[in-house]
Amino acid sequence: MTRHAHQIQRHTVVLREIEVLRVERVSPYMQRVVFGGESLRGFLSASPDDHVKLFFPNAQGKLVLPTPGPGRLEFPDGEEPSPMRDYTPRHFDDEFNELTVDFVLHGDGPAALWAAQAAPGQRIGAGGPRGSFMVADDFDHYIMIGDETALPAIGRWLDELPYGVRATALVEIPGSADRQPLSSRAEIELSWFERDGADAASSQLLEQALERLTLPRGDAFWWIAAESGRARRMRKYLTEEVGVPKEWVRATGYWKAEGTVDADEE
Repeated sequence: MTRHAHQIQRHTVVLREIEVLRVERVSPYMQRVVFGGESLRGFLSASPDDHVKLFFPNAQGKLVLPTPGPGRLEFPDGEEPSPMRDYTPRHFDDEFNELTVDFVLHGDGPAALWAAQAAPGQRIGAGGPRGSFMVADDFDHYIMIGDETALPAIGRWLDELPYGVRATALVEIPGSADRQPLSSRAEIELSWFERDGADAASSQLLEQALERLTLPRGDAFWWIAAESGRARRMRKYLTEEVGVPKEWVRATGYWKAEGTVDADEE
């Protein structure tokens, strides 16, 4: 059997209307929203860095959802489509049929603005996940690196790691109040890095921490999620300067600084 063989699961995309059940301010910049609804029956998210596409009310306050078309989403003619953004399913409780999503409250985009005022009874749309990237479970060590937008995925990953696994997490956040209680059955080393007013796109805290990090013994899988350019540069550092095999690194641009192009994903 091939060592460190990743797998990709494809899922049938289902569009749902979901209802806000509870809202909790986890930290100054993080709003947790728990959704419910019968349409969540059968919801499947198999990987910690899965994404669901969420659809929010348009400028008229109306939820206008698409229908799946050939290779794209098709919205009704003559109506303003609901704005959509990708988010990580932080947790799904299939017993109580509840989906938890953590929203970073920054900027004035439709998702952040909606999440800041979210209240029980409100409804939005959700689609996916379209697929799941299943990281091989036979690495000696797992290393997660990300800013606050990656916290939902990192938190879920730590939740789901089994006993006996070793993991390291490097997390950059706006300030000390944005730390979250993260736990795991695995043996973890968690380090927080606080920007304290520095710009998130040009910060070098994660890059510096990565360069100082002592390489773990054995084979390690590296997961990176941050601003697109930063994620790309950290991947390049690992693969070109440290010599980590490309298949052992997955780096994703979770957001993009103005005036830049999206980083590719690997």
